[in-house]
Order: sequence, then C-alpha cells, then structure tokens
Amino acid sequence: MALLPILEFPDPRLRTKAAPVDPAQITTPAFQTLLDDMFETMYEAPGIGLAASQIDVHQRFMVIDVSEEKDHPLVFVNPEILAKSGEQVYQEGCLSVPTIFADVTRANEITVQAHGRDGQRFELHVDGLLAVCIQHEMDHLEGKLFVDYLSPLKREMVRKKLAKQRKLQQSDAA
Repeated sequence: MALLPILEFPDPRLRTKAAPVDPAQITTPAFQTLLDDMFETMYEAPGIGLAASQIDVHQRFMVIDVSEEKDHPLVFVNPEILAKSGEQVYQEGCLSVPTIFADVTRANEITVQAHGRDGQRFELHVDGLLAVCIQHEMDHLEGKLFVDYLSPLKREMVRKKLAKQRKLQQSDAA
C-alpha cells in the first residue's frame, strides 16, 4: 500500500467534476489497490472521508470510515443521494483544506445508493455524522468544497491563512 498526495485548496483540480466509474472496473486488482491506498492515506492524514477527486483521480468514488476504531470502512462508487430530510449544522474540516473548520448546514438524514467495494449496488439510509460525511465527499465529486458554503470574505480569509501556512512550511523545510 502507499500514501497518496492530497490536493489542497485552492488547487483548481479540486474543481473538476468527476466522471462515472465503469462498474466492471470496481473489482479489478488496480481499482482495489487504489481503494486500499485511499484508506491508508485517509487514516494517516487523519480523516474520516476521502473522495477520489482529492487525490487527482476524477472518477465518482469515495472512501469513508466514521468509526472511532477505524474498523468500519465504507466504499461508495457512483453514489447518488435519493432522498434528504431534516437539517443539521456540523463543524466540518477537510483534508484538502487543512487546519480549517467551519459550520456547514446539511441534511440530517439521507438515503444514498452506490456500488460497494464488491461491485454490488446497495442502498443505505443514514443520519448524523455519516450523512454529513457522505454529503461532504459527494460535493468533492461535483468539484465543490465545504469552503464554498462560507461567505466570500471568510473564503478569502481561508485562502490567505493556508497560503501563509504553506509559506511557513516551505521556510521551515529550507
């Protein structure tokens, strides 16, 4: 397995809309290895979700594990939200927007349909953190980031803070 580089805001590649995955591709060794690498990258970061778009693979799939023990890995290939209800505000962070957290309003309950790691279609009705995470990762597949829910002023503040952090990291490495 291997750690994969994660694209960071404001990288324009994060704005790419992902293409559907051919379901026949899901069970191939190459795709399965990519899923393993994505889980390893997500756990190491550490995070609870990672969309393929974040690793510069612009196909519609993502990996998620919201369990405390990191023992409930979920794979969603070509996910679609079939239903949404309720509303919740959750403080979100993102591996592509490191160290930044902000309140985002999303649906409290969703029904999602996708192909799993085994290539089989499934439907899941979820709420709470898992519902938030699925919606967040699906935004990545549409080329959208959680900072897009912020005001333009706050988004610009985030951009400047991240640029300053990168500059500090580069001077520390030199």
